[in-house]
Amino acid sequence: MRIIAGVAKGRPISAVASATRPTSDRAREALFSTLMSEFGNFDGLRVLDLYAGTGAIALEALSRGAAIVHAVEKDEAAAKAILANFESIKSAQFAGTFHLYTMGTHKFLGDRAQHQYHFIYIDPPYDVDDIDVVESLVQLKENGFLHPDAVIAVERNSRTKEISWPYGYEEIRVKNYGQATIFYGIPTEDTPENG
Repeated sequence: MRIIAGVAKGRPISAVASATRPTSDRAREALFSTLMSEFGNFDGLRVLDLYAGTGAIALEALSRGAAIVHAVEKDEAAAKAILANFESIKSAQFAGTFHLYTMGTHKFLGDRAQHQYHFIYIDPPYDVDDIDVVESLVQLKENGFLHPDAVIAVERNSRTKEISWPYGYEEIRVKNYGQATIFYGIPTEDTPENG
């Protein structure tokens, strides 16, 4: 795996086979192509990579000019790989900052947000239930993590059913890349009435 574009283009990224299931280069390239059509470029964007694995999505965003990139990964071996990958490319002149949070996604999202993110990537292990993905989406909305113009991408196994977007989200597209399907959504103001 390598960084596809930006100031760290071509730099290698290592994977931890036992702990991660990296997004394929093909899917990652298509993901960022879609995001470029949404945002124009990454300059100044705030990016959150949940279940970060190797950190490939986070580091790609950093290479492309994102201002703040946060990765969340609780697996110790994967977290070490993310830091090693960052160390191996940090000689590139990044415009933004990177931080790894070594904790579970729900714990990270359980507190009030310190930042509103423009792009959030959710790529849990394929055996994580849909209900956990929905819970993450609810936490993102309820705790203020979403910029009004945010795009959320959720990667799931193509053999599983479509994800169930909770209230407050609208699905805008679905892209299939072999074993992986990426579901794209945006926040909406349509939330249910209490009671």
